[in-house]
Amino acid sequence: MSKGEVVVLDFWVSPFCMRVKIALGEKGVEYEGREEDLFGGKSELLLKSNPIYQKVPVLLHNGKPLCESTTIVSYIDEVWPSPPLLPPCAYGRAQARFWADFIDKKAFDAVGKIWRSKGKVAESAKKEFIEILKQLEGALGEKDYFGGDSFGFVDVIAIPLTSWFHAVEKFGGFKVEDECPKFSAWMKKCMQKESVAKIIPDPEKVYEFVIMMRKMQGIE
Repeated sequence: MSKGEVVVLDFWVSPFCMRVKIALGEKGVEYEGREEDLFGGKSELLLKSNPIYQKVPVLLHNGKPLCESTTIVSYIDEVWPSPPLLPPCAYGRAQARFWADFIDKKAFDAVGKIWRSKGKVAESAKKEFIEILKQLEGALGEKDYFGGDSFGFVDVIAIPLTSWFHAVEKFGGFKVEDECPKFSAWMKKCMQKESVAKIIPDPEKVYEFVIMMRKMQGIE
């Protein structure tokens, strides 16, 4: 399955890095993960590979860098076509990209609004977050996964973000399972996949990381 050297510039708690590692896992591609110190000093390789944003993840394929997780997952799907992550028809692919874009633009920000809250989390922030999950439930419909019967592109994009949900629930005082049972069932189904389970970190560790971030940003 190898097509040359694959390196991922990584940060363990980043949902965006998790996407890349899950996609590679789905394809059975071996890679070297290099953990970046985002607080103590980014590596020269990261600064050189992503001079525009200076962020992880970066995929280095035979030394050539690629940035932005959704772009990287699309690239992985093209270079290692089996099993496919995107649907076979143009309409299905366009729909998958629409929902991936929705998750990038809406879901991550909604999570941030909750954990960055000072004092009691605003009801509006919780309402917005739950509304986004309900919209995703609508896209899921009665299917096992967003793409249908098999784990695919939108699932890869969405599932890493759920590693932060435990922290969000703690700060927000609610349970995703109570508000969005269908989405919660989808989360559990994804977590049964080896490619997902071995990459998604312990929710308690993510919660501890979020507490540290709050202190660093003077929120506590």
